[in-house]
Amino acid sequence: MKRLLLLTTLSLFTVGAFAAATADPVVGTWQLNVAASKFKSGATPKAQMRTYAQSGDEITVTIKSTGADGKEGLTQTTYRLDGKDYPVKGNPDYDSLSAKQLNSHAASFQLKRSGKVVGKTSRTVSHDGKKLTSDTRLTAVDGSHTTNVMVFDRQ
Repeated sequence: MKRLLLLTTLSLFTVGAFAAATADPVVGTWQLNVAASKFKSGATPKAQMRTYAQSGDEITVTIKSTGADGKEGLTQTTYRLDGKDYPVKGNPDYDSLSAKQLNSHAASFQLKRSGKVVGKTSRTVSHDGKKLTSDTRLTAVDGSHTTNVMVFDRQ
């Protein structure tokens, strides 16, 4: 019985340590730093807050934005870094995305509308965990092209 209890305890510790070791560094809340960002085309947003949560191998992101015109928007998705398509809610420019892990601090995404790739983005968390950089190239639903490098500060 003692042996069984010890094995169970060690198993739980190992699973917990593995889960903690594989946590994506993007998990947390990030505030757009407009001054540090580069908006090469498209309107500069007034604000954006991103919140990432992880459950197992699934990552959920909620993006609250305030556009240059003051209009607020909310985009949400839950995805895995497995290259498969996942639905996106609330974004007029794309309705699904696929994601792949590049390394421990970076991932790349294909943004799709009706199954067609309309953009690409990458996200990189700095090694100190304080900055998130999102580099996006997108053809919007109205045909305009957006190229932005957005920098976020961890909250």
